[in-house]
Amino acid sequence: MKPNPIPPQPGQESVWDYPRPARLEDTNKQLRVIFNGIVLAETNKGKRVLETSHPPVYYFPPEDVKVEHLIETSKNGLCEWKGRYQYYDVKVGEKYLKYAAWAYFNPTPDFVSLEKYYAFMPNLMDACYVNDELVTPQPGDFYGGWITADIVGPFKGSPGTMWW
Repeated sequence: MKPNPIPPQPGQESVWDYPRPARLEDTNKQLRVIFNGIVLAETNKGKRVLETSHPPVYYFPPEDVKVEHLIETSKNGLCEWKGRYQYYDVKVGEKYLKYAAWAYFNPTPDFVSLEKYYAFMPNLMDACYVNDELVTPQPGDFYGGWITADIVGPFKGSPGTMWW
């Protein structure tokens, strides 16, 4: 199935205008992650990764994350653009999520400033916000993109989109 990009309106970005390979940008948008009644992460010093067909993935500096709720796992992976990453479980009170966060521990040269920043799977969190707008998680259970009203698709992640 070939995607039919949605034309962006003024003030919107199309994921089909994002680059491949991916690009890293600083963002001063207010980012917030809530899980089990606490603000797990909040920053206006985040980073976002932009890649063709994907909504942005937001990353939080470690000083703006309640890292005491993150549990390093033995699961890791490799992104062809960004490098090697480590998964983290999240535990707040009695609620426990497997592989709900990740961070790059050996990034490629273009993504070295992303090292040790944390990203969260928005579909697993209670809520994620960009500038007080509730995020819609990227479709599927692998990608961690954050969809907001200023981002248009269609987005990779749904069945039939694997080779986009």
